[in-house]
Amino acid sequence: MNYNFFVVYVAAIVIYCTNLSQGLQRCFTCRSRGELGSCKDPFVVNVTIVEAKQEIGVQTVPCASGWCGKIVETEDTAKEEYGVATQRMCLQRGPSDSEDRCAYTKWNYRRVLMCFCKGDLCNSSKKLEANFLVCIISTILFHSLIW
Repeated sequence: MNYNFFVVYVAAIVIYCTNLSQGLQRCFTCRSRGELGSCKDPFVVNVTIVEAKQEIGVQTVPCASGWCGKIVETEDTAKEEYGVATQRMCLQRGPSDSEDRCAYTKWNYRRVLMCFCKGDLCNSSKKLEANFLVCIISTILFHSLIW
């Protein structure tokens, strides 16, 4: 096997994994109410659509803390009158225990479902994570198969 190819492959994997785990974190930001909004769940918008400015009202913003959030207003009276409101945002700081989670809480005197997550664009409906350990293991497996 060509040793230079392997070195380039390993370097690419390390750079890719490092960028995913340590790079600039972004969050989706939007707010909508009811069935017609583009911020609602299921969130069908992806980064390609947002960056091409094909979806009005949804943006990706850099997030210094790396913590993204989603708030879903779930009170029955508001839902009946106006529809469910969904908001996605960057948080200034994450929860004190640094755990991703969703829970019901009071926010602006309303009962809401609030979710916290840490990672690049993690406040979409689906959460994709790149684990640095998985990247290293795949590199080792690739190396063992080639040699």
